[in-house]
Amino acid sequence: MAKGNLLKGYFGLFTHYLYGVHGNTDWIGNTNALDIPAIAARIAETGASYYCITMMQGTRHMLAPNATYDKIAGTVPGEACALRDIPLELGTELKKYGIDLYLYYTGDGPHKDKTIAPRFDIPEDRHDGMGRAFVEKWADVLREYSLRYGDLVKGWWIDGCYDYFGYDNELLSLYESAIKAGNPDAMVALNGGVAEHGIAKYYQNEDFTCGERVDFDFVPEVGMIDGSQAHMLIPLGLPPEGDNNWNSWCMPGVKHDAAYLADYMRRLRNVGCALTIDVVIYPDGVFDPVQIETLRKVSAILAANT
Repeated sequence: MAKGNLLKGYFGLFTHYLYGVHGNTDWIGNTNALDIPAIAARIAETGASYYCITMMQGTRHMLAPNATYDKIAGTVPGEACALRDIPLELGTELKKYGIDLYLYYTGDGPHKDKTIAPRFDIPEDRHDGMGRAFVEKWADVLREYSLRYGDLVKGWWIDGCYDYFGYDNELLSLYESAIKAGNPDAMVALNGGVAEHGIAKYYQNEDFTCGERVDFDFVPEVGMIDGSQAHMLIPLGLPPEGDNNWNSWCMPGVKHDAAYLADYMRRLRNVGCALTIDVVIYPDGVFDPVQIETLRKVSAILAANT
């Protein structure tokens, strides 16, 4: 188990920043305009003890400069990678509040970009297997970030590491090695998909479970699962009208009120399970005020009963 611990507080926050900008071609404009101190202050208001943001998600866009990425992709600075180093700025600002930074990465790279994907050896159909050639290149991109951030980034949640993409422990170990190169104590979780029942450990050296679920309705019996810290990632938002909770990621509104959520967090805390809550963030860096206010109330309830 790594020296890190997600249980500094009752919960952490997660945002799919890339979701909000996929339809906007002004990637550099969006990232250059972000008010990082305001984002950090809003996160601190909720009482979250850590924050995780998407480093990338399917497209060519990256949240920070990366020379390794540009070399492989054949891009120039600012064409795909943000010119600002958002995680570096965020981590520095969050540190002032005692809030840890975690980053989201994926195991299928810029697969949606039909020009760049082949340069990373990403197959046209990911079910044909991502392959070692891709994983080595993609781990090199990850290593550059890891070495740059060091212990400013406490851990990584890596999506899309499914066995039906050809992943096994040997390939996944390349990501772990890249992450630990910059911070040997970094927490690592590699997502093998939503567990059919409860939560489960996936990768052999996983420091915490990915724990992807869609509602606040499950409490594990123990806080450690095969040496991995029990953890869940759950969206707070409401799905589109008439839809189900599977489509509530990166959505506004709240599934449950503050009293329900506070009670749920207490129950998780009692067994030693960590909780990360997905909330919506818009391209300009503004959060859904209803979600922020609900979490402020949750923290007030928890503080009053500690």
